[in-house]
Amino acid sequence: MRITADRLVVRPSWWERAATRRWQVVVPLSAVRRVVVEPDWWRVLRGSRARGLQIPGAVCTGELRHQAGRDFVSVRPGRPVVCAELWPGAPFLLLAVSVRDLREAEEAAAALRRAAPRLDTSTPCRQPLPVPEEPEAPPAPDAP
Repeated sequence: MRITADRLVVRPSWWERAATRRWQVVVPLSAVRRVVVEPDWWRVLRGSRARGLQIPGAVCTGELRHQAGRDFVSVRPGRPVVCAELWPGAPFLLLAVSVRDLREAEEAAAALRRAAPRLDTSTPCRQPLPVPEEPEAPPAPDAP
């Protein structure tokens, strides 16, 4: 993750670019809603792979689709993940990128928190996906 004057840029490695067919992911800093560090890499994975590469226990990079939208992830086992939740209307709901160690993750998250102008500080943790609405009552069976 790289922070410019007004944007957050995720530029995958060359092999991740080939797998995801994306040169980079760019979102305005004003789209960043919440920034957290997730020490357990697998906790950021939600939904199913739409584009990219997923090798269980080795790597997951690309787009994941779920009922609320799309996430962009680039995670590896055993590494902490910097998670940037985005406001509705952004191209993704979550950007999650693995970094080498916890110190680097905390530094990256702190820099992103300082740069993002519209953070939601109501809760320091990632929010769960919304659950699709269910009908209030099942339809009554036809009586004979």
